[in-house]
Amino acid sequence: MKFITIALVGASAVAAASHRHVHRHAPHVQGSAVAKRAADKTVVEDAVVTKYEMNGKELPAAKVEQGVKDGIYILLDATTSVAPVSTKVAVPAAGEFLEQKKPSTIAAPSTTTTPPPPPPTTSSVVVAAPTVSAPAAPSSGGGSGATGIDADFPSGTIDCDKFPSAYGAVAAEWLNLGGWTGLQMTPSFSPGDAAIHLINTGIGGDNCVKNSFCSYACPPGYQKSQWPSSQGGTGQSIGGLYCNAQGKLELSNPTLSKTLCIKGTGEVKVKNTIGRNVPICRTDYPGTESETVPLDTQPGQEYELTCPDANKYYKWGNAATSAQYYINPAGSPLKDACRWNEAGSNMGNWAPVNLGVGKGPTGQTYISIFQNKPTNPDGKLNFNLEIVGDVSGKCAYIDGEFYNNGVVDPSGCTVLVTGTATYRIY
Repeated sequence: MKFITIALVGASAVAAASHRHVHRHAPHVQGSAVAKRAADKTVVEDAVVTKYEMNGKELPAAKVEQGVKDGIYILLDATTSVAPVSTKVAVPAAGEFLEQKKPSTIAAPSTTTTPPPPPPTTSSVVVAAPTVSAPAAPSSGGGSGATGIDADFPSGTIDCDKFPSAYGAVAAEWLNLGGWTGLQMTPSFSPGDAAIHLINTGIGGDNCVKNSFCSYACPPGYQKSQWPSSQGGTGQSIGGLYCNAQGKLELSNPTLSKTLCIKGTGEVKVKNTIGRNVPICRTDYPGTESETVPLDTQPGQEYELTCPDANKYYKWGNAATSAQYYINPAGSPLKDACRWNEAGSNMGNWAPVNLGVGKGPTGQTYISIFQNKPTNPDGKLNFNLEIVGDVSGKCAYIDGEFYNNGVVDPSGCTVLVTGTATYRIY
């Protein structure tokens, strides 16, 4: 039987649902072949059944029809199955490793030497605009039995609906996900599985539940330490603590660290020298790859901008990864900046400019500034940005233009860090 899945989206979330998220990693100047996931589909001819589902929960046809009439839902094209596959692409000027947003629900592929596209899926994700609340002040300590960011996490003892701020994690309350930066429900996963084939992404109103991976943010200069060795069966990344079948939070990567947050290299900083806040949002990777890891820079303040070491941090397959940041206009509310937003907002996934930050496998650190293409190729920031310090050249964003060693370069610019470097907002 063929299930024709009709995807539904909330009317206010259409723009976000259509966005193709590109995760750029810090480049090597020479360039190299890189991996990029594309999409493919397969169709199985059989009897047809039409289903409407929201986050894995089937919706009655009558409710959907009324919701469409009321403007609550929008019907997208019917699909049979879509799965990313690996291919090779050319190196972009300001990014080395590309990663596209992948479907939130993935069906298990058949077991062959080279996995083909999966059989038709019987569920799909409904994207709805999450309820937004004011962000809570970041916490890096407190709580009974914990000593903050340096405390070992007591794996298997804390309930999944209790956000672990007492162990250094920073709650993203505005996402309405219980403080988590992303939720990946994996109902068919068992610890020890080589890969995870069914992944449902949480939406506003969800919380960390049994058989899920629950991702979190860390303070400036730190990054999450937890992700499973089992990753998506067709290339998607998965990260966070694991909520086990008993409803308790477990470390998913205890061999890397028993603390929830680990330091970056410490080589890169950002300084805000203007009179307004500037939200900088890191991609939650590995995980849902949404731009939900917050740093709300304040006037006159300097912060460490977390720089991952490729030899010590997450690898996609055998490929080294780095951090990507979204730079929002000055004065943007954090709750609107560090989340999926809408076309024309100039915030969130539509922020005009990206930063790439990472220490590569050879021990060299590269950082970059570039346009958020293809999402917002014409977006502009209302301030200037430059890289200063121990770097190999001049890299700046001035009056909406990118300058590579003083020359306008629409592709952006990249420099090698030989000591320490600072992104200066001015």
